[in-house]
Amino acid sequence: MTVGVMIGSGVFLLPSVLAPYGSISFLGWLLTSAGAIVIALVLGRLSSRTERSGGFYVYTQEAFGNLPGFLIGWGYWLALVFAVTAIAVAFSGYLGSVIPALGASSLRQALVAAALIWTLTAINIRSVGSGASFQLVTTLLKLVPLVIVIVVGVLFGESSNIPPFNPQDLSPMKALATTALLTMWAFVGIEASVVAADDVIDPKRTIPRAVIAGTITVTIVYIASTAAVMMLVPVEVLAESTAPFVDAASKLGAIGGPLIAFGALVSTAGSTNGNILLAGQMPMAIALDGLAPRALAKRSAGGAPVFALVLSSILSTALLTLNYTSGLLAAFTFLIEMSTLCTLLPYAVSAMAELKVSWKNAKAWAVLALLAVIYSVFAMAGSGLDVILWGLVMLLAGLPVFYLNRRNRANTAV
Repeated sequence: MTVGVMIGSGVFLLPSVLAPYGSISFLGWLLTSAGAIVIALVLGRLSSRTERSGGFYVYTQEAFGNLPGFLIGWGYWLALVFAVTAIAVAFSGYLGSVIPALGASSLRQALVAAALIWTLTAINIRSVGSGASFQLVTTLLKLVPLVIVIVVGVLFGESSNIPPFNPQDLSPMKALATTALLTMWAFVGIEASVVAADDVIDPKRTIPRAVIAGTITVTIVYIASTAAVMMLVPVEVLAESTAPFVDAASKLGAIGGPLIAFGALVSTAGSTNGNILLAGQMPMAIALDGLAPRALAKRSAGGAPVFALVLSSILSTALLTLNYTSGLLAAFTFLIEMSTLCTLLPYAVSAMAELKVSWKNAKAWAVLALLAVIYSVFAMAGSGLDVILWGLVMLLAGLPVFYLNRRNRANTAV
């Protein structure tokens, strides 16, 4: 889950996005990676204390109470809904490059994205195991082309192709901040394995190991594959490339382009599936505690939260429809900005929950938690005022839901 959700659409474009900043971008990767590993350690520590499903929601509720817990769960659920739409948009874009007729119009791209969302929703409705099995298969398949590109870069790449250190002559702090924020979207998903704790064998041991191992694995794959692409593609070509991995795989001849297209499609489909699975689990966990409508807690015979999955996918499809009026790129950019912001806030609050617990008797963990808070706030600040304000509005939109549900439950009890 951790590797499969994190490796989605971002990695396939980032070498081109980072090329204009030069090889100082590797320091940005390392900064983001360090922040991601610190967050992974904190999440692993938090998950070792509970067997309840809900991840961020559970950690916040236990530390700060029902309302903060609900709002963090609500915000993260919105992040998942946004992510499902964004990555489905990326899938339709990649498929459109392979089958030009599908990419010829925004309507066709929207229909492809919607078809992906509902096909994967149907798989997850069947059972939690079905969604998890699909996730395992796509995760293994998506790693194959990335590993091949890394090997080709080692064998045939030229170090002279690596961009100059800082070609724009930016201040080191500005260059680091910019490249770190650009790479943050690629690390969203660290938390994927902590949400469905109730369906994991021995979660107190399994989940911390999964979070940390998954994050380290993804860090190695990201940095190595970016370096490989930069060694294989001249910087002037890379900076203008819309498919950097395809350009890098040209060293393999005719098979290179189809291999990377296959990897991108499998990668985005797998990441969409993982986010759909989580988008069902989060509202179910909140509903099981009585803080959201009971219907969201209902499960199928296979243990899947049917109503929560359907509701989440309806909202993702609605976002898809509304945002396609702006075109694919504009829709994708807005959605990933909102999804990243709505995920960073739960990172920060969960780290605060760990800080609260560890401050008295585990100073080393308290320091890690504080670093996770600082990193998350730093990344949120880079989102820009407009995105932050939109995120605040969407977070506060959960308040009527919380109080209306509490009133209805009180009336039912009477």
